[in-house]
Amino acid sequence: MRGLSFIWQYITKPRTVGAVAPSSKYLAKKMIQDIDFENTQYIVEYGPGTGVFTEKILKSKKPSTILLIIENNEEFYQLLEKRYPDEANLYIIKGSAADLEKYMKQYDIPYADYIVSGLPFASLPQDVSIEILEQTKKHLKPGGRFITFQYTLLKKDFIGRFFNEIDIRREMRNIPPAYVLSCKLLR
Repeated sequence: MRGLSFIWQYITKPRTVGAVAPSSKYLAKKMIQDIDFENTQYIVEYGPGTGVFTEKILKSKKPSTILLIIENNEEFYQLLEKRYPDEANLYIIKGSAADLEKYMKQYDIPYADYIVSGLPFASLPQDVSIEILEQTKKHLKPGGRFITFQYTLLKKDFIGRFFNEIDIRREMRNIPPAYVLSCKLLR
């Protein structure tokens, strides 16, 4: 699902699809650069969309590392199911990231080393964003990272209410250009 199909999802579901085009390979590279794949057991991805970040994570992770991806959009969920029918240690969930705890229990995942997010916090309802970030903070391993991208820094302070260290990098080779926020909770 590329091009016009992605744009159609954006037009018809702007609260859940925050971009007019899939993320670039350059943004995907920046999104995963802080992940220590050699020492990671569990990765969660919110809002994988067409799977640009998912693909990079799958190519970089150890075979034993579990990747749980949560997609709320039915069309993107179906695309991911078709794209990865037999991928080992990959669990694809159709649902909300706000229900992270339920999904982690379902798959016996005790914590997340990293949580990677493609969610458009600028367009999500505030209460949903709060629940997602509370769940993220609760289930992220001490020293782990929550890595998200946004097209503006309008939600930086909001995200900063949940994480006390945020490293920001800009990626201009994306449509539109994006900021990567690599967040850590100092406990």
